[in-house]
Amino acid sequence: MANILTLDRANWQKEVVESPTPVLIDFWAAWCSPCRMIAPIVEELAGEYDGQLRVGKLNVDENPQVAAQYGVMSIPTLLLFKNGAPVERIVGFMPKKELKRRIDAAL
Repeated sequence: MANILTLDRANWQKEVVESPTPVLIDFWAAWCSPCRMIAPIVEELAGEYDGQLRVGKLNVDENPQVAAQYGVMSIPTLLLFKNGAPVERIVGFMPKKELKRRIDAAL
């Protein structure tokens, strides 16, 4: 998890909104089984897209304000941000191949 950002309300503006590089955010919670299933895939994507995409995780239990601000009602939800705004929303578990297809299309 060396190249995955741990996001919270305090660093959200700097790390996501002001990032010159697109950022993929995994909205998750420790109790969520599908979140645990997608976590290793998100880690692989962080390595594969290193340099062209930043990857971060936001715990919705610890940061409900941020999740609410972006309308995250189900987890896992992945949001891809470009220029500070979400451009792609992926809800629920999805195979890596499909995640990559959706990320590539949005980039």
